[in-house]
Amino acid sequence: MRLRGVFRAAKLPNGHRAIGTKWVFKIKRKADGSIEKYKARLVAKGFKQKYGIDYTETFSPVVKYVTLRMVIAIAKYFGWPLDQLDVVTAFLYGIMKELVFCAVPEGVDLDGDFDCLELVKAIYGLKQASRVWNETFDEFVCSIGFQVSAFDPCLYVKIVDGHCVLVLVYVDDVLITGSSPELIARTKTDLKTRFEMTDSGKCAFTAA
Repeated sequence: MRLRGVFRAAKLPNGHRAIGTKWVFKIKRKADGSIEKYKARLVAKGFKQKYGIDYTETFSPVVKYVTLRMVIAIAKYFGWPLDQLDVVTAFLYGIMKELVFCAVPEGVDLDGDFDCLELVKAIYGLKQASRVWNETFDEFVCSIGFQVSAFDPCLYVKIVDGHCVLVLVYVDDVLITGSSPELIARTKTDLKTRFEMTDSGKCAFTAA
């Protein structure tokens, strides 16, 4: 979180309050049930946020199931590669628009007179976290030549020299397919340059 510049030490201004936080610990397991890694995530107590002060808009688009089925069906019909990527701690990329302070998490010590943390990026648990992450992803994907589908705001399309590339995002999971393996590889490289991602390679989904 420090490397991402998620927060900075601050002195709580008069008239403001700090939102509570908590650590959530989780064990991620492999397909065979063995332990892959231990995860710790700092989560905001978003239920204590006040509308108009700590947040305004919270809506974030969710991919339509019919869109997911359509993309998988298209890839299968044309024999296109269908790759899956996962954005690591995606919400931490979302840039905050509201001025939000959170209490100092357990185990964190601040120097000087600082008594709270000002959130520069969104953290899990905030009411607007999903929205600001989606805005960040949308802005970047459009900057590399993709257009948002009029049918589904979670589907992005790019046409280059007669070849098509489709990017589908579901929160922090990304599917990429298209008629050109080179364009797919270039798109994945662009995404990995901007976001830390886990590349799972061939998608495990099947069309329902």
